[in-house]
Amino acid sequence: MNTDVPRPGKARSVLALVSPRSLDARQRRVILLLWLATLPSAYVNTVFTQTVAFAAKEFDVGPRGQGFAAAVVRWGVVIALPFALSADRLGRRRMIVATAWLAPLVTALGAVSPTFTVLTATQTIGRPLGIALGIFILVFATEEMGNDTRAWALSILAIASGAGAGVAVAALPLAGISESSWRWIYVVGLVWLIVAAVVTALLPETKRFLNLHDAPETARRAHIHWDRMSVQVAVAVLANVFIAAVSIFQIRYLTDVRGYSAAMASLFTIVTVVPSSIGLIIGGRLADRRGRKRIAVTTIPLGALLITVAYSTSGPVMWLGTLFGGVCLALAYPAMSVFRSELFPTAKRNLASALITTASLIGGSIGLIGAGIALDAGHSYGTVMAVLALGPLAVSVIVWRRFPETANVSLEELNPTE
Repeated sequence: MNTDVPRPGKARSVLALVSPRSLDARQRRVILLLWLATLPSAYVNTVFTQTVAFAAKEFDVGPRGQGFAAAVVRWGVVIALPFALSADRLGRRRMIVATAWLAPLVTALGAVSPTFTVLTATQTIGRPLGIALGIFILVFATEEMGNDTRAWALSILAIASGAGAGVAVAALPLAGISESSWRWIYVVGLVWLIVAAVVTALLPETKRFLNLHDAPETARRAHIHWDRMSVQVAVAVLANVFIAAVSIFQIRYLTDVRGYSAAMASLFTIVTVVPSSIGLIIGGRLADRRGRKRIAVTTIPLGALLITVAYSTSGPVMWLGTLFGGVCLALAYPAMSVFRSELFPTAKRNLASALITTASLIGGSIGLIGAGIALDAGHSYGTVMAVLALGPLAVSVIVWRRFPETANVSLEELNPTE
């Protein structure tokens, strides 16, 4: 009998097909719990985007009001910063537990919103709580995994994020029952309190935080290297300017330019997005085995190029460009995500990750605004996306020139102050 099988025994069977053999019992249990905790984080981050059009119809709010509300909710990410600071001071487990309860509860208040303004206010708080939860989960995984499994762990959690967002999409038919039935989708989110209870009961604290707590002089000595931070922020902004725009405008491009029905647009999304899950797993393993930089600098520009071609064509070329472009970006995701946690000391790791995430979301907002203005001015989708694709091209250059290789290197070696 294999003695490193965790209890409950199902944890190993769930991950058996994709988990590296180097994971011990504790790591398998932790990644399973973090996988569960990622589901509500993703749901909370998705539910407003999926329901805003239906809520706007009930409250008689036009497209401009919807766009402004989406920007306000997106910029609410700054609320995550004090929570991240608390996670560095009070512990990762404590803040994961707190946000796992708070995010679904606050988001569910959208179900009883008397006005569109109140709905926006509830999600401006609820969504950042979900974002904070996601940050803490990624940091937790980075600290608990081995030197050769950090990127793989984040790829597995990315799949969980897709599943959590998928639940919000799957609940969308509830919005079609009546003018106000979109509220039930927020009520559905309360099911994630079950996950909060499981995480509260079973999730331990990371060993690295416990070691840091026992060595306060190390915490006082730790600081964020702002040269590393500036490079990470630049990469986050340049990448998300492109990714946010191609994601948000895809349905509009398919329906307005290519004449797709809602059903065909939905089918297109499913067919081109689902294979990305395979890219995530492969990308995580490659980033751990072959190095983060090599996989990132190759797949990021290729993915951006293929998606840009898709926005300039139709038929099979459009489908294949979107599919393989998405797979390429999925291959790069684990490597780029793990950089955010690896390059900062334990005492500052959550705050640094939150700052980068904040910059990423604000950068995405800039891309959305700029792309919207350009499209309204009559520029083609292909031209707009080609300009925005310069961002990912710059990312590949920055990663190659400025990022260290972190695969198979301990966090302590990467951060000498520890």
